[in-house]
Amino acid sequence: MADSKILVAVPEHPRAEGAEAEQLRRIRDAVEAGGFSVRWAVTAEDADAVLRTEAGLAAALVAWDLPGGGVRVSGNGGRAGGNGGRAAGDGGRAGGDGGRVRGDGPGAALAAPAAPAGAVGGATGGAAVLRRIGRRFRDLPVFLVMADEDVRDLPLWVAETVVGYVWPLEDTPGFIAGRITTAARAYREDVLPPFFRALRHFDDAHEYSWHTPAHSGGVAFLKSPAGRAFHDYFGERLLRSDLSISVEELGSLFEHTGPIGEAERNAARVFGSDLTYFVLHGDSTCNRVVGHFSVTRDELALVDRNCHKSVLHGLVVSGARPVYLIPTRNGYGLAGPLPPAELAADSVAARIAAHPLAEGAVSREAQYAVFTNSTYDGLSYATVPVARALAASTPRVHFDEAWFAYARFHPLYAGRYGMSVDDGAFPGPDRPTVFSTQSTHKLLAALSQSAMVHVRPAPRAPVEHDRFNEALMMHGTTSPLYPMIASLDVATAMMDGPQGEWLVDEAVTEAVRFRQEMVRLRRRIESAGDRPPWFFGVWQPEEVTDPATGERLPFDEAPPELLRTEQSCWLLEPDAAWHGFPGLTEGHCMLDPVKVTLTCPGITATGEMAEEGIPARVLTAYLATRNIVVEKTDSYTTLILFSMGITKGKWGTLLDALMDFKALYDADAPLDRVLPEAVAAHPRRYSGLTLRELCRQMHEQLRSVRLVELLDTAFQQLPEPVFPPQHCYQRLVRGGTERVRVADAANRVAAAMVTVTPPGIPVLMPGESTGTPDGPLLRYLTALETFDRRFPGFRSETHGVTIDEDTGDYEIECLKTP
Repeated sequence: MADSKILVAVPEHPRAEGAEAEQLRRIRDAVEAGGFSVRWAVTAEDADAVLRTEAGLAAALVAWDLPGGGVRVSGNGGRAGGNGGRAAGDGGRAGGDGGRVRGDGPGAALAAPAAPAGAVGGATGGAAVLRRIGRRFRDLPVFLVMADEDVRDLPLWVAETVVGYVWPLEDTPGFIAGRITTAARAYREDVLPPFFRALRHFDDAHEYSWHTPAHSGGVAFLKSPAGRAFHDYFGERLLRSDLSISVEELGSLFEHTGPIGEAERNAARVFGSDLTYFVLHGDSTCNRVVGHFSVTRDELALVDRNCHKSVLHGLVVSGARPVYLIPTRNGYGLAGPLPPAELAADSVAARIAAHPLAEGAVSREAQYAVFTNSTYDGLSYATVPVARALAASTPRVHFDEAWFAYARFHPLYAGRYGMSVDDGAFPGPDRPTVFSTQSTHKLLAALSQSAMVHVRPAPRAPVEHDRFNEALMMHGTTSPLYPMIASLDVATAMMDGPQGEWLVDEAVTEAVRFRQEMVRLRRRIESAGDRPPWFFGVWQPEEVTDPATGERLPFDEAPPELLRTEQSCWLLEPDAAWHGFPGLTEGHCMLDPVKVTLTCPGITATGEMAEEGIPARVLTAYLATRNIVVEKTDSYTTLILFSMGITKGKWGTLLDALMDFKALYDADAPLDRVLPEAVAAHPRRYSGLTLRELCRQMHEQLRSVRLVELLDTAFQQLPEPVFPPQHCYQRLVRGGTERVRVADAANRVAAAMVTVTPPGIPVLMPGESTGTPDGPLLRYLTALETFDRRFPGFRSETHGVTIDEDTGDYEIECLKTP
């Protein structure tokens, strides 16, 4: 790896006088001559800064008597108390009674020195740095610099943390540097995961390509001006790694051999599954593979209505008959979880018995259940109780975890992800086979479209590799992009050991800081008295309870380490007004702190609308002018994601933009100043308007047609199913469908899915009746159509709807009538 660095954390300044300082400088020079750069630190605080910012360290030289030692866990870890801090990814304690120093090392059972409250442990700065290294890196080679200390005087955990000791004046600088650089080179090689390591070695061989792809390592691109520009932009290394499946030494994605197979098995270990498969077409393909494998033609599938359209595509391919389970919804229009009552065996049986498509099914027993965990808005289930509930109704449970691949790697999410449903948590013959499908690229570090399927088979529904692989090959490609496979391999390695928790914890930490700062800012505005007392809110509890003391605390006054580590702070308490979801039980559902929903004035979580409001579409249009692109926009909410790439500067920019929007709204700024592109694109509609006037008109429209309420009704009162989805698809490709205006679509059968964003959930499925003109579905689509006509440029993204550009009419695909 280029520019690998070695940390030298010693009390001596680089320009200090004396024999030992001179010897350390000679060691540094010899290390640099060996091809490494050196980061010198003279205190524990300096070393901590290096450890937080330098992921490319290959080794460390740490003095036991390094000054400092007050390096705090808080900000990147668990609770910071002397005996209560979490130190590593496997739940070890950071304090004085046996903390783990490595993610999987043997040091858990040995005593560490007592630490002051908030410190990383140990009486010296050297001990603090060793603790931080153990939490940040897995198996980084560390050499402990000794002065007059005897090894026998050191705590036992230190011996299991370091790889060697250095007395600077007792060996030559070249010999000491040689030990360090040799260990660093071995670490650089060992840190590479299996497939990426093999790919690098193959690239280093510089072999001629006699196979596909035809660009032959990028050479073909050099033969034209456009190709040369492409080559220069992406670089030779990427193109040299775009290889054919003919390269045997790299293994096979479909045969799961060689380094690819080794990488998948390594991913299974890291993600906690029995079987893991790499998929190169996103979680959408993962969902189709699992659905295609799990349920066959005319069998019943239990499907969360809050599902991604790819789940439906799997049903179309398999020919299964869906029986939909209905999630809760709140006043903001956000989809909640499936309530426990919806998962109970008697409720499922009653829904199947009343379902029209069950009449022609192979059996009244569902073969497969699929639902979203976590939801788009960050709601996750207690997966073991959910699996127990569904086990009475189906032998296979599929958690679509497209946005939740990081959950296993932080204690905050314990028991909230699919692979936690194992034989230990759910023993006995009733345990269902569990699938988890994950878009690894969404919130872990992988290239777009990179995804994984994780499988934990159960005896009642075995998953034989060869049979599952048949489904995988049907949906895969024989021309995989090797850099994508390498990115899955590297994403796995990044989450392995203590660094996985460290990376996720950093995102959680910044999300907590942003959430608390939003509440504080709102309170400062309300108390200032010099401006209108409104600001944007954050969808989260107003108070949390410290389980250690029972004390109830305002959210913004809670210790950040409490919010980072205590799952109870994020649970949706039954009937709590802040979330607005009915029918929940204690512990059933949790809000993910890294998925932050901003709320705009105008409506509450329980659905009460105010006289004035700020529709979220106006806010996000303004944020876009500030180069801030949000993840999702509903009528009065906006979703932003705190991924591993988040920084204080990034969310600070968002805070500034929100404050600027408030100032513009309060000043009733001209719209051409706030949204110049919208005014330029639609001058007859928006010229002369102010920001406040636009918000007033849009809020009045949403309020008068009761759009959020219509949305809720459309999702709660499902359309009547008439045909299975596969029947409609067959009609679609054989010309048996037609486009029909929504105004004329009453009592027709939909031939294609209609998905409106917001909220991004299918509102109409193929084979379902559109219902009467005054029914919930057509009233909702008509209200949306009217809104889009009145507010051009703020149109919803609607899949499955064609819009007449001249009239603005919505048209949907329906089966032709006889």
